[in-house]
Amino acid sequence: MHPVIPYVIAALLFGIACYGVLVRRNAVLLLMAVELMLNAVNLVLVTADATIGATTGQVFTLFVIVLAAAEIGVALAIVLQLYRLRRSVVTDGIGVTDGPDSPDDSDATDQTAGDAATAGASDGPGSEPTTRSEVDA
Repeated sequence: MHPVIPYVIAALLFGIACYGVLVRRNAVLLLMAVELMLNAVNLVLVTADATIGATTGQVFTLFVIVLAAAEIGVALAIVLQLYRLRRSVVTDGIGVTDGPDSPDDSDATDQTAGDAATAGASDGPGSEPTTRSEVDA
């Protein structure tokens, strides 16, 4: 078999996977597209190994397979947690700043600012002044 055919097939697989990553909204289908990308890279590595005659392509392919297994384990854990929190695996609603420390929590920032302002006022007459009005007094 001519080595151009596996290269063309790998390019087609990688292109289909890129389309899948850019268009899909479902997290599981997104992960499948990423795995398809890794398999296209594996096909290129094995074809290059068969063409050249060295074993480095096979070694790199094994590393990519191990990396894909680790990636899918972590990614599925993230997808399961996403489903538990939102009851959906659609990736459109996921923001980078979502979480307990997001800037949308204005109550937490107002409360800490209020605590800092009242902490100096209740220290008593012998304490150091903490605000500008206490320095002037």
